[in-house]
Amino acid sequence: MKKINAGKLRAIGYDPRERMLRVEFDDGSAIDYSGVGTEVWRKLSTSGSAWSYYRDNIEEEFTGRRGTVRPKAASQALEDLFRAPDKEADS
Repeated sequence: MKKINAGKLRAIGYDPRERMLRVEFDDGSAIDYSGVGTEVWRKLSTSGSAWSYYRDNIEEEFTGRRGTVRPKAASQALEDLFRAPDKEADS
């Protein structure tokens, strides 16, 4: 996930294999959009106005499924579990 601060968007992420775009909002909700091509992801993720791009090109053009953002503690625990060991810790 790429953290952003654009309008109501707080994070965006893309799975090219599944062609799934996830957008997370400032209210803790999230929407997963299916069938999103890599070009749409590239334009969204590099846009200087991601909120406007999202509203104009994604929100009503793709089928979305609502969800919620995973609590930070749970996602941090997963990141800690799968993170490579620090080199300093090995010394």
